[in-house]
Amino acid sequence: MNKVYLAARYSRREELCGYRSHLETLGYVVTSRWLNGNHQIDDAGLSVEAKAAERERFACEDWNDLMEADICISFTETPRSSNSRGGRHVEYGAALAKGARCLVVGPRENVFHCLPEVEVYEEWGAAPRRLSEGQVIPGARLGDRGKSVRIA
Repeated sequence: MNKVYLAARYSRREELCGYRSHLETLGYVVTSRWLNGNHQIDDAGLSVEAKAAERERFACEDWNDLMEADICISFTETPRSSNSRGGRHVEYGAALAKGARCLVVGPRENVFHCLPEVEVYEEWGAAPRRLSEGQVIPGARLGDRGKSVRIA
C-alpha cells in the first residue's frame, strides 16, 4: 500500500484535508499528521519563549510521517509571492534525498523542482490520476543514483 506525505504551507491545511480525503478514497494512506490541525506555531512560537518540547514534537512527528511515506506531494506557491518559514521545502528535499516519488502541484518554486524525476502538475486534478496510473518520469531516481546527478 502506498503511503503519501502532503507538504504545504500550514495556512493551506483545510484545502489539503480535502486532498487527503480524495487520496484515501483511492486507497492511499496519508501520513501527514499535521493535517489534523494540532501543529500550528505562530512566529512567536519559534522564539526562545515557546515550549521547546512542543516544537520538537511537531518536528519529530512531521519527520517520521515523511520518512514513512513512499510518495511526497508538495503544494507550491508562486515564487516570491509571500513570506513563509519554509518547512515544506525541507520536507520536499528530504523526500528527494530518500528516493521517494516526488510530485509538485503548482508552479516550480526552485531549481530542485526541475529535476527529471520530479513530476510537476499545474493543479491537483492531474496528480491523483497519475498516481493511480503509476506514472513515473523516465530515468533513475535520485535515491537510486547515489550522490551525484549526471548532467546531459
